[in-house]
Amino acid sequence: MHLPIPNRGESRRRLLIVALGVFGLLATAAGPAAAVEPIDAREPTTLQRAAPPPVDAPAPTPPVLTLPPIAPPAPDVPGIDVSWPQCGAALPAEFGFAIVGVNAGRVYAPNPCLGASATESQLAWAGPDAHLYLNTANPGPGISGYWPHGQRSSRDCNTAARPGADTADCAYLYGWNAAADSYRIALDAFVSLGWADPDVERVPGERTWWLDVETANSWRGDPSLNVAALQGAVDYLESMDAEVGFYSTPLLWGRVTGGTDQFADYPAWHAGASDLADARARCVTEEAFTGGELAMVQWVEAGLDRNIACAAES
Repeated sequence: MHLPIPNRGESRRRLLIVALGVFGLLATAAGPAAAVEPIDAREPTTLQRAAPPPVDAPAPTPPVLTLPPIAPPAPDVPGIDVSWPQCGAALPAEFGFAIVGVNAGRVYAPNPCLGASATESQLAWAGPDAHLYLNTANPGPGISGYWPHGQRSSRDCNTAARPGADTADCAYLYGWNAAADSYRIALDAFVSLGWADPDVERVPGERTWWLDVETANSWRGDPSLNVAALQGAVDYLESMDAEVGFYSTPLLWGRVTGGTDQFADYPAWHAGASDLADARARCVTEEAFTGGELAMVQWVEAGLDRNIACAAES
């Protein structure tokens, strides 16, 4: 999960062509963020479970298994985030912290290398204290196979009492359901590794669940509908007592959400640094796109996403 940094030597030769191309694309864009593909996964071979409906109140926290202790990281070792693009790749034995992607690049699609069923489980590599990140989207009722038509809960979508499929309430329920499906994927992985009892309903331990907001996923041209979908995802995760943060860049965040400050209480994880020195500088100079705390900055090095915690740089 990263935005690639172009080769500087190659960039000098193609700078003018790329700049003119980007200008032309931006000039003709119909909306702030309306990527068509990928949308949510709709193939039966990809989806492993149906999205559970929202509930008004979470069930009491059941007992969970004791997790094995892990050794503290070495000082000044950056964190690493991995997901489906790194399936089968050799991963370093030493890292400051780890973040593992639950999805395969889009909602309703599980990362095939997450749990024990994989040849090499990324979650097993990261350890039971790993942070997790989830894909987000709002493709809308026209192209989504999981739009919550007829769903009734704390909000209704396209019901007799509340007709209309393309509404903020429907977008909210879509975000809630997608986050619930991702949470269930993560829980299944913990169970498969023996880190949680098969009967538990919550992922054990404490971690941040990062919501990945990128224009590579599908979004509506109306930012308010996208914000509603993100709010649904946040509310689901918080109903499971999860800590929530957002991964994006200031530019992409603006395109998807219109630069909302509705999530100013949540930490931001910034992509786009060129190297460790740049990441450290951004920790000090950049403002979090959420309007809250800038928690981490990411860069790419030796083919892997590296991350530094900004609290260590302040």
